[in-house]
Amino acid sequence: MSSYIKIYKKRKTLYGSISITGSKSISNRLLILKAIYTEDIHIDNNISNCEDTKVLKKSLNSSSNLLDIHHAGTAMRFLTSYFSIQEGKEVVLTGSNRMKERPIYVLVEALKKLGAEITYLEKVGYPPIKIIGKKILGGKIDVNAKISSQYISSLMLIASKFKMGLKIFLKENITSIPYIKMTFNLLTLAGITATWKEKVIHIHPGKEKGKKYFSIESDWSSASYYYSMATISKKSHIILKSYNNESLQGDKEVTSIYEKYFGISTIFDRRKIILNKKFHFIPPKFVSLDLNKTPDLAQTIVVTCAVLGIKCCLKGLETLKIKETDRLQALRNELFKFGIKIKITSSCLEIIDFIPKKIDSSIRIKTYQDHRMAMAFSPFGLYYSLQIENPKVVEKSYPNFWIDLQYLGFLINFYEE
Repeated sequence: MSSYIKIYKKRKTLYGSISITGSKSISNRLLILKAIYTEDIHIDNNISNCEDTKVLKKSLNSSSNLLDIHHAGTAMRFLTSYFSIQEGKEVVLTGSNRMKERPIYVLVEALKKLGAEITYLEKVGYPPIKIIGKKILGGKIDVNAKISSQYISSLMLIASKFKMGLKIFLKENITSIPYIKMTFNLLTLAGITATWKEKVIHIHPGKEKGKKYFSIESDWSSASYYYSMATISKKSHIILKSYNNESLQGDKEVTSIYEKYFGISTIFDRRKIILNKKFHFIPPKFVSLDLNKTPDLAQTIVVTCAVLGIKCCLKGLETLKIKETDRLQALRNELFKFGIKIKITSSCLEIIDFIPKKIDSSIRIKTYQDHRMAMAFSPFGLYYSLQIENPKVVEKSYPNFWIDLQYLGFLINFYEE
């Protein structure tokens, strides 16, 4: 049985205060560190309630030898490294059909070179995999940094347990570097000695004694959808709680992008942010951005441009082809339903034309099992009544998303068929 929603907002204004769950990226990294240093790492509050974090937490606490992590890519990568150092423990990591299409070769081969015992059970380079935990000495490893930052973060999170620590030599251009910086900063906050000079990351063995307490900031990539809505609305005043000006999250860059190109100001007030739409702001006719450091903002920005009739060229998106779906192709497919022509390459997306087209409520957005497709397209509801299929997909990162939109005045009806 399939499901979909109909979403629409009668008034084009947005006013309200929202509490978004803690950052998935920070939560998942801290859960791995807590599993490694059980007595010393403490998570005080605001841990993410998203499906990815729940799956990771359940897997870490499971006694089963078969762990199905469904669509949770971060969990697959982090758990691969984590279980490789659990001496004597044998586990099989598997997932959804899409997960079996998402490559893990770079990480697995790096771990195997360091001494891990990992076997591909179906297709070489892809899950499912069997891991037999061993004592790993560590040392030095070269890693292609262009494919996914999560491979590097995964190695960094366990490296302090290696007797020799680990030096990671980053090869090629580094993609999504803020996520590697996040991991690096969390390690140092946890009391692990680490250095990063140019393209060499050195994680030293061991950890300083003492307990470390963490309160998790809310998720900036989830906040990005409200920046899009604020831009598209006629008037807006939105308050989002539990955010810091000095954030570990790279997606905080949404504040400067939306201020410069779309006229949305961000006011930091203690542990909350206030989004305001600038009066008399004239957006550009063309937006050009390199999102290599913040690829998760791409879908949000593309939809914002599409609704406003702004052509754009977004570069640095090579990782989007190996996410929950091929996000570049998915964006091209769905935006064409609104008469928006998209040109894509392996790492770039361009809005090249707007074709006049009658828009009616029969338009249905496919989500391709991708949470960000569902949330990124929801701001269209400020202009059109439309349908979005598989609305529960948002549980992967932001379970309360539709509830929060209803609080802001969106009319949302759920249907099964």
